[in-house]
Amino acid sequence: MSMLDILSAPAAGSSPLRRCLWQIAAALAAGLPLYWVLGPQPLGWLAWWAPLPVLWLALRSSRRDAAWMTFLAAMLGLSSNVAYFRLLMPLPAVLAVILLKALLWLLVVLATRRLVLRYRSGWTVLAYPVLWVAIDTLMAALLPDGNWGSLAYSQADNVAILQLAALAGVPGLLFLLCLLPSALALLLAGGRAYAPAAGATALLLVVAWAGGAWRVQGAPESGGPLAGLVAIDDFIGPATPPARAQAIWDQYARHVVQLAGQGARLVLLPEKIAVLTPAQADAVGQRFQALARSAGVWITVGIGVHDATGRRNLAWLFSPDGAAPVSYQKHHLAPPERDFLAASAYAVQPVAGQAMGLAICKDMHFAPLGQAYGAAGAQTMLVPAWDFQFDAWMGARMTVVRGVENGYAVLRAAREGVLTVSDAYGRVLAERASSSMPGSTLLAPLPAHPSVSTWAGWLGPLFGWLCVALGVILLCLCRRAVPAA
Repeated sequence: MSMLDILSAPAAGSSPLRRCLWQIAAALAAGLPLYWVLGPQPLGWLAWWAPLPVLWLALRSSRRDAAWMTFLAAMLGLSSNVAYFRLLMPLPAVLAVILLKALLWLLVVLATRRLVLRYRSGWTVLAYPVLWVAIDTLMAALLPDGNWGSLAYSQADNVAILQLAALAGVPGLLFLLCLLPSALALLLAGGRAYAPAAGATALLLVVAWAGGAWRVQGAPESGGPLAGLVAIDDFIGPATPPARAQAIWDQYARHVVQLAGQGARLVLLPEKIAVLTPAQADAVGQRFQALARSAGVWITVGIGVHDATGRRNLAWLFSPDGAAPVSYQKHHLAPPERDFLAASAYAVQPVAGQAMGLAICKDMHFAPLGQAYGAAGAQTMLVPAWDFQFDAWMGARMTVVRGVENGYAVLRAAREGVLTVSDAYGRVLAERASSSMPGSTLLAPLPAHPSVSTWAGWLGPLFGWLCVALGVILLCLCRRAVPAA
């Protein structure tokens, strides 16, 4: 009797209708944990266990049943993104994206099932994590939104485990996260034959957690200069009455003065506070240039400029000496700004005794950009941002992970999101939700330590593309037939 016969035995003797209803209920039950981890606000602790029911069902079912149950569970889990996706795209596109993601789940789970049943060996515990890391790596490299929402980011608040990102980046973190449910599923389905693989997984988890806890324990505390963050959710658009627009700009200026009076050496404002003509932008620039000089602080302002050549999403960094601002143009554009022009230049500037880099919101969702700033010696990243409320946690935590990968602190001020200060170890030192007028402010000390050495810049991509190569090999091995039941 094969493994499939043994695992399918409990369903034998049931009527077809009863068996089908049981399978539907089981698939929905398996998809429910995925609902809480595949959306923009995942439960980090649940992400370690959520794939387990789906894998277990697949291993105990026929290929046909495993396929439709996996697909149903994945569709339920991915439906947690519908409200967020509807902000960015029409309903047909939302359904298409969710369908494609569900098909990826189907591919990974069925390939894992086939390899386990064909080879019945401990090494097959690697199939599920390798395939997901391969897909995640390809998405990060090829899609305009990168690997947004990767399950790896669910661990951004698990500071000890997060330290793995300093070693092998998101690929290493995702591999470990997927390895546990894979090992448990094989252990439950195949029994003692997979005990060594499960034991090795447990040991690896303990080592990763202990090593990360030790690394964080030795991290220095914050003691650098004070930094202020400001966000007012109100957007200054073409239809905004001039009096209202002036009130918003005045409120930003008041916040800058207040934070400077509390000791801030630097004040960070959010992304694209307004989209202005060149003449309007010049007037705003002159105002904040004078404000930086009079208040004696560095000020970063996010602004959109629309001239004859197109629209640009910019971050301006004004210095206390009144010099012309350092200007940075956004590289990676969000779906609502596809008509904006993208750039490729970087900006690193000495600010308050530290080398600080400029990036804008979505830029920090891409590991290569984060790595470029790490290679340029940035100690802190200044990130004006604009979120969509639903993705506030994800947007902030993806940026935190970039800091861990590359060993620098991150200041991120987001409209319709959160104000966040994190250090090079991923510790969120201060955080506060943004709000409408009069807005929200945050005052926190910068980490005093220099940038931290990491390996993620080279080992992360190497490991990710190695998984791509291994994934291709595994899919080729899947073509070998499973022994007949």
